[in-house]
Amino acid sequence: MKKHLTKLRQWVAAGLSVFILSITVNASTAQTSSGLSDQKIASIFALEKVYLNNAYNTVQKTGKLPRSTAKGFQTVSDWTSGFYPGNLWFTYEFTKDKDILKKAEYATALVENNKYFSTDHDIGFMIYCSYGNGYRLTKNPKYKEVIVEASKTAIRRYNPEVKSIMSWSPDTARDWKFPVIIDNMMNLELLLKGTEFTGDSTYYHIAINHANTTMKNQYRDDFSCSHVVDYDPATGQMRKRDWNNGNSDPATASWSRGQSWGLYGFTFMYQSTGKKEYLVQAENVASYILNNPNMPKDMVPYWDYRAPKYPTLRDASAGALLASGLLKLATLSPENGKKYFKSAERMLQSLASDAYLNTSGQGDYLLKHATGNFLRKSELDGGLIYADYYFLEALLAYQKIKKQFDKV
Repeated sequence: MKKHLTKLRQWVAAGLSVFILSITVNASTAQTSSGLSDQKIASIFALEKVYLNNAYNTVQKTGKLPRSTAKGFQTVSDWTSGFYPGNLWFTYEFTKDKDILKKAEYATALVENNKYFSTDHDIGFMIYCSYGNGYRLTKNPKYKEVIVEASKTAIRRYNPEVKSIMSWSPDTARDWKFPVIIDNMMNLELLLKGTEFTGDSTYYHIAINHANTTMKNQYRDDFSCSHVVDYDPATGQMRKRDWNNGNSDPATASWSRGQSWGLYGFTFMYQSTGKKEYLVQAENVASYILNNPNMPKDMVPYWDYRAPKYPTLRDASAGALLASGLLKLATLSPENGKKYFKSAERMLQSLASDAYLNTSGQGDYLLKHATGNFLRKSELDGGLIYADYYFLEALLAYQKIKKQFDKV
């Protein structure tokens, strides 16, 4: 009987804490135009702790990691496996909660064998989002070793004729010989760390070549980009632009998350290399996005910027990623930093509102209304683990730099 009463008290306490947290979040939702308060950001990280803990029992029991509302928990070979550990690291960074630290270490260890993952390009998401953040916060030498090994694996897909890393395998059904997707820009950060940690410039030069090839062939004159570009692996020549996500017209498709991948990727390439052409590219992409007539007023993008004939589902993941990229760009652009900061701030305010923030305390995901792949009817209008990842990353960056831009 005593045991049952103890359990009952635990359940009541847990339910009460979620209820109080929900009230706190809702009360702090009403923000002034001055931006997100420290209290609001703290309440979001407190809410994220609830979702991380909600998922953790399943992670421990199954060894699988949360991916989305629609697809649930996936094996560690899934491309999204690094984001749940990354969310734990971000939450530890903000809260300094030792229990969250232990869970971050546990979840990170689950994905270690992905340092040998060479099936496609996603090793960067798998390892850098988990081990990269873990090393940044703890300087654990083991984490550094994993990042170096992953860098070695990643460059196995590099072709010196194409001067790019092959994203996916050749596909006769799609007439792809050497497909490269814009998402792959994000995985160059892993290679840059490979050179930083070893002194071997091989990784750096491959990252540079991949970025240059992407800049040359992935982008149109207006600085929108297609999702896929296919190359001839023997000659290095571009064969065609194509789609797999976003609008199905390769000539016009402007998949919103893809535009965000590119902006973010060229921003950190400039930050890491100092090559001015990457800053110019990032700013041109930012101009295309921010001046797009199909950008909603709340600045949380539709799933594609050029798909007016389709239902206009939002993609909170594109917005969170864009906000994080713009905040990085804000600190690097002397002329346009304030504009980028204010745009990112508006996106974060929208994502932090009841319209997008899951304040229920139920489930495993912080943000609502994210879209995985609209035309393939995959992961529509729900939670996506990487939407939460880039939202948390953006909130941490916002809090660090907002005083700098409040004075401008």
